[in-house]
Amino acid sequence: MAVVTSAPGKVLMTGGYLILERPNAGIVLSTNARFYAIVKPLSEEIKPESWAWGWTNVKLTSPQLLRESMYKMSLKNLTIQCVSSSELRNPFVENAVQYAVAAAYSIFDKNKKDVLHKLLLQGLDITVLGCNDFYSYRNQLSSFTKLYHAPVVVSSRIFEQGKTIIYNGSMVIIENHFAVSAVMIEARGLPLTPEALAALPPFTSITFNAKESNGENCKPEVAKTGLGSSAAMTTAVVSALLHYFGVVNISSSEDQLQEKKNSSDLDMVHVIAQSAHCIAQGKVGSGFDVSSAVYGSQRYIRFSPEVLSSAQVAVKGLPLQEVIVDIIKGKWDHERTKFSLPPLMTLLLGEPGIGGSSTPSMVGAVKKWQKSDPQKSQETWRKLSESNSALEAQFHMLSKLAEEHWNAYKCIIESCSKLKSDKWMEQASEPSQEAVVKSLLGARDVMFGIRYHMHQMGEAAGVPIEPESQTQLLNATMNMEGVLLAGVPGAGGFDAIFAVVLGDSGSNVTKAWSSLNVLALLVREDPRGVSLESCDPRTREITSAVASVHIE
Repeated sequence: MAVVTSAPGKVLMTGGYLILERPNAGIVLSTNARFYAIVKPLSEEIKPESWAWGWTNVKLTSPQLLRESMYKMSLKNLTIQCVSSSELRNPFVENAVQYAVAAAYSIFDKNKKDVLHKLLLQGLDITVLGCNDFYSYRNQLSSFTKLYHAPVVVSSRIFEQGKTIIYNGSMVIIENHFAVSAVMIEARGLPLTPEALAALPPFTSITFNAKESNGENCKPEVAKTGLGSSAAMTTAVVSALLHYFGVVNISSSEDQLQEKKNSSDLDMVHVIAQSAHCIAQGKVGSGFDVSSAVYGSQRYIRFSPEVLSSAQVAVKGLPLQEVIVDIIKGKWDHERTKFSLPPLMTLLLGEPGIGGSSTPSMVGAVKKWQKSDPQKSQETWRKLSESNSALEAQFHMLSKLAEEHWNAYKCIIESCSKLKSDKWMEQASEPSQEAVVKSLLGARDVMFGIRYHMHQMGEAAGVPIEPESQTQLLNATMNMEGVLLAGVPGAGGFDAIFAVVLGDSGSNVTKAWSSLNVLALLVREDPRGVSLESCDPRTREITSAVASVHIE
């Protein structure tokens, strides 16, 4: 009876800051980094006490954090209470459960409600898993090997479960059939290459970094890559629950490729996931991350924040059942248009390892600047909006040229992928090829303009939207063979950079990045949105069970 769904992470290529206000648009690419949610009954039978008291148990497992949380949920008012340590709470999953259950009750007739009630009384067993791409492993403590039998052998010494040891300067925790070791890429002298990331076990666990030498007072320290893990996780959980309850029918990846998907079902997932995510984060954001997690790559214009006023009221005490209908039937006026990169182009992401940035504080500083200097800020935003639209137009033109003049398009892309941009025009020998090159160079020019205006906005607001270190890195990247454009995604800062490269030039760019102390991630564009999976993703990765691990 288990249901497994997945939702992708995102890269906001254009529309940083502007996307917060209608009618500004942004181009958001969904990626092959996916968050998975597994939902199944907690018990095969209904416990008498659950029936009598009208509550059910919800178990949430996060294997990558070695965490397990237990909740009790009232089936009368749909409130949820964590009965584990308060530090183990996950507000995104909590709200996803509440809103998904409320949505099911609100649209079902009496017979279906009775079936839903009995299903809920069996309890909910929810597991969440995120691809390694969501997390940084440059300086992260993480799982080295998963074990299927105990005891554990570490360098010929036997350790029982529940033990923590220090070996060769690395903390090794033997817990829940995991041998956890520091596999920090830089600390272990591994090369900053995608191959080093690919060598990590799938769904590698992230451990507690000890504050004290004796291992006490540990806090989870999770460095992320900025792909929107909370939005992807919320969307995955909501879609899995709604499919499990029979509210929607989520399409598989194969059906999506054949355009066999029910848009009304996706619309329901979108509304519930947006609501749960906004309430969990304590503010009504633009929602582009949830929208891309549901529908995939797109051109996006945000919804009016007022559509979630009912949900905000519910937080203050009004029962969720009384407002969920207003939320579902509200005027969700967001706009989305299908989008993907033109053929023979690849998205790359690089992690500079400089340190993260706080998007909320940067957004707050930009809003403060807008209020203090409305005339200059409006002019900057107008120029940015025009540049974003111009880049979008160039991408559409390139896709059109690829469709109408494929041979000329393919020939130019292959030639330009081996050269720097100042040599591209020399490769055109006919009008259709010249049109392709003009559009490629036009996209580059527009991107320089976008970066300039974003940099100016950051200086005016006093925040590092494109700090000097990133400017140098981006300029160096733009000057590499086969690179169409490069920039800082989303709100900018120190988190990551992106590049769009032509043909097979990606491997050369990742090597050049490594020499510049940039770790190229395994992330690529994948235009698919939320999908139904055939099985637990971990079962696809297990080739053999091992009885021991040797860490040298």
